[in-house]
Amino acid sequence: MKKLLLMAIASSLLTASVYAAELTPLQSDSEPDRTDWSQLEAKYGPMPKPSAKLKIGGVSKTLTNEYWRSLGQGYKNVADKDGFTFAYQAAANEDDQLGQLSIAETLIAQGFNGLLVSPQTDANLQPAYEVAQSKGISVVNVNDAVMPNAAHYVGNVQKDNGVRVAQWFIKHYPQGGKVAVIEGQPGVYAAGQRTKGFRDTITANGKFKLVASVPANWSREKAYDAASTILQQYPDLIGFYANNDGMALGVVEAVRSAGKAQQTAVFGTDGISDAYASIKRGELTGTVDSFPILTGEVAMNVMLRLIDGQKISRVVSTPQALITKDNADAFSIKDNEKLRKLLEQQ
Repeated sequence: MKKLLLMAIASSLLTASVYAAELTPLQSDSEPDRTDWSQLEAKYGPMPKPSAKLKIGGVSKTLTNEYWRSLGQGYKNVADKDGFTFAYQAAANEDDQLGQLSIAETLIAQGFNGLLVSPQTDANLQPAYEVAQSKGISVVNVNDAVMPNAAHYVGNVQKDNGVRVAQWFIKHYPQGGKVAVIEGQPGVYAAGQRTKGFRDTITANGKFKLVASVPANWSREKAYDAASTILQQYPDLIGFYANNDGMALGVVEAVRSAGKAQQTAVFGTDGISDAYASIKRGELTGTVDSFPILTGEVAMNVMLRLIDGQKISRVVSTPQALITKDNADAFSIKDNEKLRKLLEQQ
């Protein structure tokens, strides 16, 4: 299966469109052609009124993770409000790269006008992307993995997730200490950037030692096992940073099992409801919320502007916030308009 995927990717790269070839490889965190989500209307004007005949597809990594379900809800909010067709599909799990590619190819064959895609890796949806480009179908890469020749990307600055957590440790542990990272899937842009942001910031301080940084492939169970091993090796560890909340909750279990709950802080990324609940119970120390419902709404708005013919920045950056017990209640807002105003005030 992997061999077939690699062959498909190689073929797509050889037949890349002229337009894609003119683009520099996308680094979404540092791409200069960018617009902040809160400035879209000011920069590009009011939202266009979409046709009821539009068909927009969403291709997700998986629906077993609440983050991706919430992102889909954001897409659906806009589609329901404006009355066009929207279909949201996902691979069986976060390792089903061929399954995700097949979903994207099927939506293209069914005549969808645009695709909002969250690739499992930076390369696995490249074949579908090239076909969509050749047919004039708009594609927006939404968060996480980043296709190098993607023309449009919507998501938060991934490196800042790790930076914010490292800054928390620096502030709360002025004496420093030993810390560890539980990484996501190797080769995925978001995982690499989150880890880099944490590592670079914490080590630059000079008082901390990053004693371990190991992948757990977004798996709660693998994160539990990895954290248990690290705690055995470094019983004086003061903290973990995990690349997503599912893994962070696995780390919380490992820390509790080792009797280190009072000693070892644990942070995640994404801001899923289970993470908020754990923070409020005093278990998980914190998370970096990237507000997936709002991100989904912004991404769909960008898609509708592209279909309308607008020339949008290559990157539209979406918000994030470090959540701890101090502000978890304030950010537990169900009203999305109030959340938008709160984030705009940051």
